[in-house]
Amino acid sequence: MQNSLFLTATDTTIGFISKDSKKLDSVKQRPPSKHYIKALDSLHSLKGYTRIPKAHKKWVRRAQKSTFITPSGRSFRVIKDPHHLLLLQRLGWAYTTSANLSGKEYDPNFAIEAADIIVLPLKSSGRASKIVKLGKQRAKRIR
Repeated sequence: MQNSLFLTATDTTIGFISKDSKKLDSVKQRPPSKHYIKALDSLHSLKGYTRIPKAHKKWVRRAQKSTFITPSGRSFRVIKDPHHLLLLQRLGWAYTTSANLSGKEYDPNFAIEAADIIVLPLKSSGRASKIVKLGKQRAKRIR
């Protein structure tokens, strides 16, 4: 189960979740040099993953549906959505990405065929997460 490819409703869209980035690369036909967002189940897990600059700690703690890129280049999102959180609490953390081929639109048939495990219901809020690049003092919104 740890290295399975899950198709689930994430906190933002319908997406793939897995601890195996190579499996995600293969399914999405994406170059391995591109990094994935790491979805974390809690702020406690975040402490073990990366360090947040002091100027941004309060913002990160309160953020909803936001992805952050740290000065070291690591990207993460702390999940607060109860449906998505149930899976992540079992996994601890996982890489997350949209359920489509790289650069293409979402195709439900492709997503269902590619997934090892489908977590129902598959519903989408329709809005992608905000992406914010954190500097030591400033933050820049990318999306």
